[in-house]
Amino acid sequence: MCVLVVEDNDLVRMLTVEVLEEIGYQVLQAEDAEEALSILQGDTTIHLLLTDVGLPGMNGEELAVAAREARPELPILFATGYAEIVHIDGSELATRMSMIAKPFSIDALRDKVNGMLGRKNG
Repeated sequence: MCVLVVEDNDLVRMLTVEVLEEIGYQVLQAEDAEEALSILQGDTTIHLLLTDVGLPGMNGEELAVAAREARPELPILFATGYAEIVHIDGSELATRMSMIAKPFSIDALRDKVNGMLGRKNG
């Protein structure tokens, strides 16, 4: 299964990618929404979008809207470190979305991603 990680902080992105790879996921990465959208508009199968909320330029919420236009069923996990609130109402966009607070532990990331993708932990 493939996870697209979108994070502008190089260290956080690197560590997140490393953890996801260690637990068996294929990982693509982007440092901003523009790069992520380029990947999402391609042919690569992506099972989960994990995006920082506070991206420069197009933020994580705006990326989610654009991502769902390209891939309506894509699960989206928002990572936030500033008590940002994702303002996605009860619309269809809100389905298959979740949040994880930064800094997150390896176990919390594993559990959240596995849960969203229907994989058992262990």
